[in-house]
Amino acid sequence: MKKISLALTSIALSFATNAAFADSSACDPGERVVKFSHVTGGTTHPKVVAANNFAARVNKEMNGKLCVEVFPNSTLFGDSKELEALLLGDVQLLAPSLSKFGSYTPKYGVFDLPFIFKNMDQAIRFTNSPQGKDLLYAMKDNVGFVGLGYWMSGMKYFSANKKLILPSDAKGLKFRVQTSDVAKAMIKAMGASPQAMAFSEVYGALQTGVVDGQENTWSNIYTKKFYEVQDSITQTDHQLLAYLFMTSQDFLDSLSPADRKQFLQIADEVTQEANQSVKAKEAENRANILKAGGKINTLTPEQRQIWVETMKPVWKKFQNDIGENLINAAANS
Repeated sequence: MKKISLALTSIALSFATNAAFADSSACDPGERVVKFSHVTGGTTHPKVVAANNFAARVNKEMNGKLCVEVFPNSTLFGDSKELEALLLGDVQLLAPSLSKFGSYTPKYGVFDLPFIFKNMDQAIRFTNSPQGKDLLYAMKDNVGFVGLGYWMSGMKYFSANKKLILPSDAKGLKFRVQTSDVAKAMIKAMGASPQAMAFSEVYGALQTGVVDGQENTWSNIYTKKFYEVQDSITQTDHQLLAYLFMTSQDFLDSLSPADRKQFLQIADEVTQEANQSVKAKEAENRANILKAGGKINTLTPEQRQIWVETMKPVWKKFQNDIGENLINAAANS
């Protein structure tokens, strides 16, 4: 029985091609190698755990047919190259952020809309709905990408160098955001300034005052210790952080009907299990923030509604691109 290949701990990187080579001896002779590339490192991140669990199940239950090798932490392809690699067939599985697909389809922007989901349960209900499942195929016809599932990382919360209870409290502040048009519009709706920067730079930027605040999940806030350099965190649950577990239609078509059915069944079961585990991990890290001395502000229903109303213009700005029916389906899940 082969083991998951977590390349590369002892294999040299080829920087000229930005690629890494798995230890093919981890797979049995005659098995088809399936490369799974993602950009997340460590051992406990939800994406890392889900990727490894998926590989372990495929490698056990489809032994002799498929062998999944996981390449974490950009050891095979980085953010800028992985989608191209999937198109070329150099990799078969990815799990990028849902915010990365704006150039392929605007539909996934529904997940970025502020306050469209009250909590992760609602987000999970939407992903399991007919509209959410149809959305997995939003890129099938134009580029041949197919979603296998949505991997949750958690809801996002605002922190700042001052207490945030109402959106107006953020006026004039600078917030770090991802490179997302929706995220930038959201910060501007608060009267603040969005500053796109790499995740690795956020702690230092908060510490030195380059930015005044940020938005993230409990797990990211705790593990990166953002609470140490912020006045407090506000439990806004304003946005979802999630990834698209994906492959190509060419790869699925290359499998026999029976193998494809089994492969998709494993993908779905791992996705559902992973998303339930994330809920528990997020709750644990919220408690860890409080134990470490961090401060968390909670909102009354009336205060939260003010945030929701403040963000409605963001919905309208992207409504035509995303689709009113899709927005309504997500909001009412």
